[in-house]
Amino acid sequence: MSAGTEILAGKKFNNTFTIKKVWNQLGMLLVLVAICIILAIFAPNFTDTNNILNILKQSSVNGILAAGMTLVILTGGIDLSVGSTIALAGVVSVLLSKQGVNPYVSMLAGIAVGFLAGSVNGFLTARTKLPSFIVTLGSMTYIRGAAYVISGGLPTILTSEQFKFFGSGKFLTVPTPIYTMLGVYLVIFIMLKYTMFGRHIYAIGGNEEAARLTGIKVERTLINVYAISGICAGLAGVVLAGRLISGQPNAGNMAELDAIASVVLGGTSLAGGTGRIQMTIIGVLILGVIRNGLTLLNVSFFWQTVITGIVIVLAVLLDRLRSDK
Repeated sequence: MSAGTEILAGKKFNNTFTIKKVWNQLGMLLVLVAICIILAIFAPNFTDTNNILNILKQSSVNGILAAGMTLVILTGGIDLSVGSTIALAGVVSVLLSKQGVNPYVSMLAGIAVGFLAGSVNGFLTARTKLPSFIVTLGSMTYIRGAAYVISGGLPTILTSEQFKFFGSGKFLTVPTPIYTMLGVYLVIFIMLKYTMFGRHIYAIGGNEEAARLTGIKVERTLINVYAISGICAGLAGVVLAGRLISGQPNAGNMAELDAIASVVLGGTSLAGGTGRIQMTIIGVLILGVIRNGLTLLNVSFFWQTVITGIVIVLAVLLDRLRSDK
């Protein structure tokens, strides 16, 4: 090969590498922008300020869930119990509030329920070496069952105004759940980028055995990761209860799939070790914008469900294509 040919080949390689790198960094952001442009043209009132705030508000529960799920998937695991934890946390917090417990204490109790559920998942996954899929599939069932048992299978109406404000109030014209979601992402961003705990999460996802050999306490880290996922699920349950003005045992049904899809759309690999929390919110917004746009275009709920399922499949396919490169 001549020197000129080598230079041209090198330029081609560099260009390909650059395009691939740009796509990995900004690809899904460009997809989100493209979807927004299309909907701005065809969907009535899509760009209205109130509608934008509504998208963010409607996406807040999934956003909070997906933030915790990102940590779990970064370790190479999965948490299928978060939807059921939403229900149990909401039911427990609303029941306590209705019985006269301070509303802030009630909300903290709901979050504590999530912490406990996540800690159990983490303990069983880390100590028994069972696949997280199996552990959380089981906990998804018994946590949902506990929500039905405690509530008697019926929704409990929320009466506390402070509790309602947390899920459906506004501060400076912005719905309060949006502040909660952004706060969660800020905390987890700092945790992943600037703390040793965050580095350990990436190390475990990259190679668990190598991480153990370097002195990382893998079991403790995994328990903490699932506990944080549980806290996020509990917080999402409290927010949803405040928004629905009730604690419902069937709340959060299939929410875990939306969270997983959002994380994968955001570029976090299901194999673990690769991903950024700030991109997860892009995945959350893609799902939220699609659902909102379909509603504005008067697409039936049944077809919205079909399209959402297709998006989830495409998200997994996209992850596979990224992994194969």
